[in-house]
Amino acid sequence: MEESLQNISLAHLALAFVPVAMVITILVRWSLDAGHALYAVARMLGQLLLVGYVLAFIFDANSGWIIFAILVVMVFASSWIALGIVKENRRALFKYSLLSILVAGGFVLAVISQGVVQLDPWYLPRYMIPLAGMIFANAMNSVSLVAERVISELSRGEDFIRARNIAFQASLIPMTNSLLAVGLVSLPGMMTGQILSGVSPHIAARYQIMVMCMIFGASGIASMLFLVLSKSTLTQQK
Repeated sequence: MEESLQNISLAHLALAFVPVAMVITILVRWSLDAGHALYAVARMLGQLLLVGYVLAFIFDANSGWIIFAILVVMVFASSWIALGIVKENRRALFKYSLLSILVAGGFVLAVISQGVVQLDPWYLPRYMIPLAGMIFANAMNSVSLVAERVISELSRGEDFIRARNIAFQASLIPMTNSLLAVGLVSLPGMMTGQILSGVSPHIAARYQIMVMCMIFGASGIASMLFLVLSKSTLTQQK
């Protein structure tokens, strides 16, 4: 499999919006919120076009300091977004979200980038940025789920230990389902992209195994750390 990934012209790319237009039409005809969907599609288009230029600049710069700065932004942004569902004490819980995602995500990123992939230099942008993005995004989602659930359980009168256990298990449901479904129900994006670009399915499968392990580990460790670190704040809030 030595074919390179086929280039998509802008004219052909426009065809991808045909099914999108069909869905928008349905929303309009059924008097639903078509405006929100249009905004989401337009924002997706703008963000992806912009990130293409940004990544091209980052790859050309090939600077460890730039990569480090991007990782810092990723950690702070994901830590704040993770608590978007928290109505009270968001600022008080932010430091725990930040520390949880930083420690869990940083540990997993180090293991994967330096132990598994063995990047040289450590900040190799084509690997570091996508890997960090997947790790911190999944840690963020897990912290968000565990924070919402533990607060909900405590508000219902559960003691902290039981609320912690329920929240931790619930936060892992999406990742556990992904582990069960991968290869049977779906081919994940990274594996699909590699196969489309001509990589052997055997190699693509190894990379996908790595990805599934790293996001499951980052999610679980981040959830555990948040629950442990925020215990005093959450119990006082109760």
